[in-house]
Amino acid sequence: MHVLITGAAGMLGRKLTKRLVDAGTLRARPVDRIDLVDIVEAPAHGAICSAHVADLCEPGVAAELLDPVPDVIFHLAGVVSGEAEANFDKGMAVNIDGSRALFEAVRFAEGTPRIVFTSSIAVFGAPFGDPIPDDFHLTPLTSYGTQKMVVEALLADYSRRGFFDGIGIRLPTISVRPGAPNAAASGFFSGIIREPLAGQNAVLPVARSVRHSHASPRTAIGYMIHAAELDSAGLGARRNLTMPGVSVTVGEQIEALTRVAGPEAQTLIAESPDPTIAEIVAGWPERFDTRRALDLGFAPDPSYDDIIRAYIEDDFASR
Repeated sequence: MHVLITGAAGMLGRKLTKRLVDAGTLRARPVDRIDLVDIVEAPAHGAICSAHVADLCEPGVAAELLDPVPDVIFHLAGVVSGEAEANFDKGMAVNIDGSRALFEAVRFAEGTPRIVFTSSIAVFGAPFGDPIPDDFHLTPLTSYGTQKMVVEALLADYSRRGFFDGIGIRLPTISVRPGAPNAAASGFFSGIIREPLAGQNAVLPVARSVRHSHASPRTAIGYMIHAAELDSAGLGARRNLTMPGVSVTVGEQIEALTRVAGPEAQTLIAESPDPTIAEIVAGWPERFDTRRALDLGFAPDPSYDDIIRAYIEDDFASR
């Protein structure tokens, strides 16, 4: 089994690589080669991993990475939400042009791989239903959401034409993210948990009443693996689906932090409204009807308390 991971140097890319190496198999076959692609060198986890520093937006790069064509491609590479909003040209180039370059290279290569694309719930835009069904209309209110929507459409059409076998999974916000904050507008969702757990101050830029859907990194990787192994015949023409998440308010996040870490943790959270972040987050959906994903075997975190515990077990010691 030959696997290619784009965006492999990112947090989810690193965790996915380690999960594949530790498991040793994918789709009931031994994993004997993993190519890791990013604009910076991704850490390898064993002899079967090879790191490639490359930019998919550059002409010919994607084709070079498909010699030979992998059995499974995890397409994680992308510019995150806040950065895509602040730098329109970069978001368009990386999120759309880079994805299309990869898809085109696969189209003209010898082979029909499974492609797992990590999309986002940002493809949905207000006015929202409550909850939002999986087939709700896509009217994103951010550049990031628009870029993800475009790639979802391309993935569905390239799959329809038989160029590859694609599945797009719309991830909830991933929390609690380990390491330093990134440029995502949603970064505070992790920061208000991660920093207090380490005895550090955190800033809350939105109201405690803000509701959002979350998945732990551990569960997000599980979604990717399951998408790679799923029989795509059950998807039909609808190749993109919304992953289940834990829907909680920011206040409920803080309550969970208090239950897991004690009442002193929440005293390290300072409320400091940021109108820019608040406006972006206000354009995101809150609750979803994810029966389709659940029926296909995608299993969410049980609760936000469990999301915090997963972070403590998987990442807290490595800070």
